[in-house]
Amino acid sequence: MKKYKLKNHFNGIKKGTHFYLIAESEFIGIKEYVLRTIDLSVRISINESELNKNFTLINSYFYKEE
Repeated sequence: MKKYKLKNHFNGIKKGTHFYLIAESEFIGIKEYVLRTIDLSVRISINESELNKNFTLINSYFYKEE
């Protein structure tokens, strides 16, 4: 699971807030992302340009098959 940190204040959410990337989708070349705060109290749906402009990838967790 990917974890992002908010770079700037965005839609009333404070800078530095951490989010999990819950879902990503693409329709006719337009990518959309759904992010939720760590405590799951806030959900936002944003496009790719908003993600790149306002968020920084902290880390990503993937399950490793052995």
